[in-house]
Amino acid sequence: MAEISAKAVKELREKTGAGMMDCKKALQESDGDITKAGEWLRQKGITSAEKKAGRVAAEGLVDSYIHTGGRIGVLVEVNCETDFVARGEQFQTLVRNIAMQIAACPNVEYIKVEDIPAELVEKEKAIELGRDDLGNKPQNIKEKIVQGRIDKRLKELSLMDQPYIRDQNITVAELITQSVAQIGENIQVRRFVRFVLGEGIEKEEKNFADEVAAVGSK
Repeated sequence: MAEISAKAVKELREKTGAGMMDCKKALQESDGDITKAGEWLRQKGITSAEKKAGRVAAEGLVDSYIHTGGRIGVLVEVNCETDFVARGEQFQTLVRNIAMQIAACPNVEYIKVEDIPAELVEKEKAIELGRDDLGNKPQNIKEKIVQGRIDKRLKELSLMDQPYIRDQNITVAELITQSVAQIGENIQVRRFVRFVLGEGIEKEEKNFADEVAAVGSK
């Protein structure tokens, strides 16, 4: 695979308006060829999605998903630009799939990595710095390892970074980007909540052996 320079990423970004990470991935997929990378971005609908990202999305849907057995439930709000799109089958299917995605991801707590509070990031950093396996490593190596672990942990908490349950080759962010290109409107996941039956309730612990002994003594 060709080594991708920062200059090439910048050039592709200026030509297409796509995000930095999308440009880098496009160049990697195209062996560093900027023309082919631009075509790759267009095929994925990324360039048009970038242009729509700043537009106001105040319509949309609040949808729910209850997993089989009624033990997990999700409420999610996904916004688009017009009521016409919100009432369309394609958008409604997208919202339902996002709700199912959240139900399937017990670790997800935030929409994007950028939404994670700084104090939580610092807490994760402190935990990683205190791990025994880093004790004898040089400081610069230790910092790289810690940063890599933190980045991985933060992505585990982010909905947008999850592999899409119906197609593990793309993330939820890429799914939404593709949907923006197809539907033609800005789409944003605004908020969600995930319910798990009995979560937070302290359940009474019963000792089965003691119960059997009590019955036998009667």
